[in-house]
Amino acid sequence: MAAEPDLSADTRRLNTKKQTLDDAYAAPANFLEIDVCNPETHGFGKKRYSDYEVRMRTNLPVFKLKESSVRRRYSDFEWLRTELERDSKIVVPPLPGKAWKRQLPFRGDDGIFEEDFIEERRQGLEAFVNRVAGHPLAQNERCLHMFLQEPVIDKNYVPGKVRNT
Repeated sequence: MAAEPDLSADTRRLNTKKQTLDDAYAAPANFLEIDVCNPETHGFGKKRYSDYEVRMRTNLPVFKLKESSVRRRYSDFEWLRTELERDSKIVVPPLPGKAWKRQLPFRGDDGIFEEDFIEERRQGLEAFVNRVAGHPLAQNERCLHMFLQEPVIDKNYVPGKVRNT
């Protein structure tokens, strides 16, 4: 009868270094923070629209800028979603709804320009962009970099991957 091998050596815990307070409160090894904030409404009548500030901070080497701040409209988020669906291999999460009923004329309120609606949409857009940007494959897409870091989106850009240089 063969002797059973001793597995206790395989199941021992690794010797790990105790975490110090400096380690616990130091900057994380890799981080990507994106905030959608400061909504503003511009224009009058049919030319009225809202946009949002999109602030990014990161230490990921794939991003050329470590901090950026751009203003984006809902339609810019739609553009990003469409580009990612077309060119990347990831499942792109949905955007918050278009709110068609809020755009009907003769409403007793401001429709899509109501503060509560703008705040709800802002939260949805922030959740969307953080889910997308947190995906490792999406982080290499040129459209995401343009969306987060370029003041103006060049909709005639050549889709592709960002190369680390």
